Amino acid sequence: MKFLLLLLLQATASGALPLNSSTSLEKDNELFGERYLEKFYGLEKNKLPVTKMKAVRTLLEEKIQEMQHFLGLNVTGRLDTSTLEMMHTPRCGVPDVHHFTTMAGRPVWKKHYITYSIQNYTPDMNRKDVDYAIQKAFQVWSHVTPLKFSKTNAGVADIVMFFASGAHGDYNAFDGRGGVIAHAFGPGYGIGGDTHFDEDEFWTINSKGTNLFLVAVHEIGHALGLDHSSDPNAIMFPTYKYVDVSTFRLSADDIRGIQSLYGGPKEYQPLPKPDNSKPAPCDPNLSFDAVTTMGDKIFFFKDRFLLTTSPQRPKASVSLISSLWPTLPSSIEAAYEIEARNQVFLFKDDRYWLISNLRPQPNYPKSIRSFGFPNFVKKIDAAVYNPRLHKTYFFIDNQYWRYDERRQSMDPGYPKLITKNFPVTGHKIDAVFSKNRYYYFFQGANQFEYDFLSQRVTKRLKHNSWFGC
Repeated sequence: MKFLLLLLLQATASGALPLNSSTSLEKDNELFGERYLEKFYGLEKNKLPVTKMKAVRTLLEEKIQEMQHFLGLNVTGRLDTSTLEMMHTPRCGVPDVHHFTTMAGRPVWKKHYITYSIQNYTPDMNRKDVDYAIQKAFQVWSHVTPLKFSKTNAGVADIVMFFASGAHGDYNAFDGRGGVIAHAFGPGYGIGGDTHFDEDEFWTINSKGTNLFLVAVHEIGHALGLDHSSDPNAIMFPTYKYVDVSTFRLSADDIRGIQSLYGGPKEYQPLPKPDNSKPAPCDPNLSFDAVTTMGDKIFFFKDRFLLTTSPQRPKASVSLISSLWPTLPSSIEAAYEIEARNQVFLFKDDRYWLISNLRPQPNYPKSIRSFGFPNFVKKIDAAVYNPRLHKTYFFIDNQYWRYDERRQSMDPGYPKLITKNFPVTGHKIDAVFSKNRYYYFFQGANQFEYDFLSQRVTKRLKHNSWFGC
């Protein structure tokens, strides 16, 4: 479609399209151009009265000129062939003009040791090729800064990476193959630093399709605090183009930008050793990956460990998950119990396991698609079952879904925003479980008791209040 459009444009006598043109093709181009400028250059056409058409045309021309100047095009103020061609080039989803709304105050990481995790993998590539491409992309930036990066499979990483299609929970939906191919968030708490790749692209390790290494280098630049560059030779230039990865180097502009935030590399910086030590129940900084009841016990999942408590023994016992269930993975991400059935469901990535009477059931793990989740849902943050309604609530980023356990299907009208019905949350939910008439939500070192009958928070607790700390 793109090449047909360009051929038609080249066939026009003027080679440029005036903003007030009348043909169907020209109107389509105008609409596409306006949407592009709204998304990447802060065009706010709707704030002008529709009666002031001259002002609207002037604003459009100014924004086109701004885009042309930034991307190194001939500044005409018109949607000419080269401008439309650039607009149709695959690119990063981060705007070129921020007006201090995305990365205000030059945010940076306040530490030099930064962790990252890869939450899922594209089927286009081997997992080891994805790991290698991402590792090499981080090395590009560590070579010119004092920053050091390490991949983690446990706990919450500073920079979380995943592949997704369409809407994926951050209000920045991908648009299918071509167009926006990835985006990332600047340094900060929660979603800060997180990097998302459009699964609708065809990801590769070479020049065919979209090269993951090159895109990752660009997006990691954003995750570290860099905006887009107007230098076409910089990796931080907004649009994607393939270069030989074997000879790839950061441009001088890229290096100047990142070193203005973090300085140059230091001679020797040993990487911190991964912390595989047993968690201390009364550690004030302890957080949990998942929590669920199992009969009269409460199970707290943390990395490869399991903390267990009960009314008879409030002091937590700590053991390895593998010591109880050798076939289960570490870093369980969500869990819930249906006590009437003696069933516990455990989730990691896009798979789940069923435990019945403390025994893992055969023919598991299974895909979370069996619950009715769409393909863009790659993992579940937390889950809880309400025995009064026979409903299970799944919390994913800033939204939640509701599943009817009796009908074995998702309820219509979901997902919904968590903050709409659960005012406890300002950030992603780490874990949740149900006891009596209450939900207990965990966020970092905080715990909130939520009465689901009166629909209000009744207590704010320490995360380790169940351990007698």
